[in-house]
Parts: sequence; C-alpha cells; structure tokens
Amino acid sequence: MNLKLIKGMRIVVATHNAGKVPEISALLGGNYELVTAGQLNLPEPDETESTFTGNAMLKARHAAELSGEVSLADDSGLSVAALDGAPGIFSARWAGPGKDFAVAMKKVEERLEEIGATDRTAWFTSALAVAWPDGPCVVVQGEVHGQLTFPPRGDRGFGYDPLFIPTGGDRTFGEMEPAAKDAISHRTVAFAKLRAALID
Repeated sequence: MNLKLIKGMRIVVATHNAGKVPEISALLGGNYELVTAGQLNLPEPDETESTFTGNAMLKARHAAELSGEVSLADDSGLSVAALDGAPGIFSARWAGPGKDFAVAMKKVEERLEEIGATDRTAWFTSALAVAWPDGPCVVVQGEVHGQLTFPPRGDRGFGYDPLFIPTGGDRTFGEMEPAAKDAISHRTVAFAKLRAALID
C-alpha cells in the first residue's frame, strides 16, 4: 500500500471547524483538495483517548471509515507544568460549550493562583494523524515551549495564544504576525514531520 499523499488528492479534514482549513491547506502547500467532516455531515466522535496522539488517531480513523477517503485530524492543546499538564487534551473543553477562550484563559490563571504556583512554564502540543480507510494510520507530534503571561495580550491567533510567550521571544502568540507564529508553532513542527513521512 502506497502511504503517500498524492498532489491534488482529496483529503477529509476531521473537524467541524471550517476555520482550520486555510491554515491546514497552507501547511500542506495548497496542493490538496480539502473538505471537512462537517461539510460531509459526518458526526463527531467522542474523544475518549488520554493523549493528543490517541485522540488525533481516533478522529482520523472515524472520518476515514465513514467517508471512505483519506482523512487528516489534529488534536492540540496547552499544557501547564504547574497544573500537571492541564488543561492538555481538555483545552477546548475548558472553554465551555460556547468555545469561549477568555473563560478558559481565566480558568488557567485562577487555578495557578489557587495553588500559589509561580512556575509559568507551558507548552503547546499538536498531534496530526492521517488515516486510510480500512488501512493504517500515521501519527506525528510537534511541541513548542514557553511561558504564560497574565493578563492575556494580543487578539491574533486563537485559543490560548494571548497567554503564551514562546521561549526566546517577548511577544505572545496573540501579538505575533501569523507568519512569525507559523514559523515556530507546534502545528508547523508537526506538519514538517508529516510532510517528511507522507509527502517528501
């Protein structure tokens, strides 16, 4: 079985968030026809795994089986050292049903205050999985490390970006130009590994 992503092929992106598609398309060099699970009316699976890679594989396999096409999924989130890696795989859930990340960022700050933690070390993780229908699944993971800052700064990016200053930088992901963030982000690291495995 040829485990390569051929230019021009259609890939199902296992998400109901259409906003992810432009970023994923750019990271794949714009060489593929991307359609989301949401556009295909595929149901979202319950994310029952305990790791980013496990959830990415679960989502990719689910979309591949239901669509009969090669599917790509990502699972990503913020881990805070002083909170034993939380919110981690629950990063989106901390934002509640309305996906309000202002709420989620406040929750991180409150948890740190509750335990009196001064350590602000944190990291973003992105796990990417590509699954073939009735076939294998390839998964890779990228990370970027840094420090949290409060209050949040900047209105670019999404999720917890306004809290996170990458190591060696002085601006949060929320303050950085998209190209500057993309040069170092966890998702970029993961996509580089994915390209090496399945495209290059």
